[in-house]
Amino acid sequence: MKQLKNNFRELLKYPSAIFGSIIVLTLIIAAIVVIIKIPYNDAIDTWRGGEAVVGKNPRNVPPKWFNWFRQDKLVESLDLIEGDEGVTVTEETTEGGTLIKTTTFAFDYEYKSFPTELTMYFTSEFEEKQPFVSLKWITPDGTEIKINNFAIGKTHTYPINQEEKLKKRLGNVPPVIGLFLDPESESRLPVKGTYQLVVEQISFEPESTVQAEFVLLGEVFGWAGTDHMRRDLLLPILWGIPIALAFGLIAALGTSVLTMTIAAIGTWYAGIVDGIIQRITEINLVLPFLSILIMIGTFYSRSIWTILGATVALSIFTGGIKQYRAIFMQVKESTYIEAARAYGASDKRIIFRYLIPRIIPLLIPGLVSAVPAFVFLEASLALLGLGDPVLPTWGKTINEAYANAALYRGWYYWIVQPAVLLMITGLGFASLGFALDRIFNPRLRGM
Repeated sequence: MKQLKNNFRELLKYPSAIFGSIIVLTLIIAAIVVIIKIPYNDAIDTWRGGEAVVGKNPRNVPPKWFNWFRQDKLVESLDLIEGDEGVTVTEETTEGGTLIKTTTFAFDYEYKSFPTELTMYFTSEFEEKQPFVSLKWITPDGTEIKINNFAIGKTHTYPINQEEKLKKRLGNVPPVIGLFLDPESESRLPVKGTYQLVVEQISFEPESTVQAEFVLLGEVFGWAGTDHMRRDLLLPILWGIPIALAFGLIAALGTSVLTMTIAAIGTWYAGIVDGIIQRITEINLVLPFLSILIMIGTFYSRSIWTILGATVALSIFTGGIKQYRAIFMQVKESTYIEAARAYGASDKRIIFRYLIPRIIPLLIPGLVSAVPAFVFLEASLALLGLGDPVLPTWGKTINEAYANAALYRGWYYWIVQPAVLLMITGLGFASLGFALDRIFNPRLRGM
């Protein structure tokens, strides 16, 4: 415990260690929060998408923080339902028992560009007679524009921007533009001010109910933007953290511990045991590591657990075996090892109580420094199209951005966000690993 405290004090002397520790701790805390707030099954279902899940998201738009750096703000998406600010509801029952419910969606529009989509969503409950709805648009100057009226089912989606009759009434101008233009002005800019969408819902049965929702899709959305399938990119950005850390930490820990243990066993028993380990190591050193992983992902399975197992297996018998063997050869001749043999300590006790603990200080810096290498490996495989087809990861996000020519279409956010997180993760672990190496390896302290 005293040695641990001394090492911690030494660690605080290095700014790079403090910087790296902050990044690593932040990533670990973020990973835990993400797993709790967005359970695995929910994350997978959301990432698979579908109209019911992502239909209310715009397609291929940047995150809303883009507006922080623009003088002319891009249109932000809007989703209004009953109970939200700006939504008022009035009800009236006629003498014949017909319920007329009027929902008014009011919102301020202060942009110089137009939205991309205008859509109404209805859910209703009835026995036989379908409810009837009527939509009316009111501009800031009080002009009323009739949109349409129609009967609705249990669930009904009405895309206002695809209404052809409305388009003709607006002078063959798409509704997403015509509803915001001043017909008496030559300017092709939208009129700023408060707009209202009035939805009149008529129910013909006593127990019948109707709920309306208005969605205006703009040019920015959320904190990470959306992709070509309308999926919120915040999901792979967040879930990429626990996946990257789990892959990197498990691979680094498994590889380091197994390599050290096998090297200790081979050194202690020597002879044929050591010979077999060294021959396997030499064969493994000439095998094309990445090519084998690509073959496994192509012909067998792209599951992240399969790739992780193959990565650990191929990373055990590497140059680390020979490095640890050289150290263990020196430790093996130490006097305390001779003393342990003299009082009858078993081979297992000597290996795990005397040999291995001696070089754990050398293991820790290497283990921490190895994490980003495995994180980049998982991202690289995903970038090559060999990532887990189910999981939303940073590498998979970059792969899909590349497949959809994101850079050529100006969707830089699609690639930049996961790439920056990969760099931050690598920088954090590398900074901490280098500082730990200087602490546990005295030869580096004078450098």
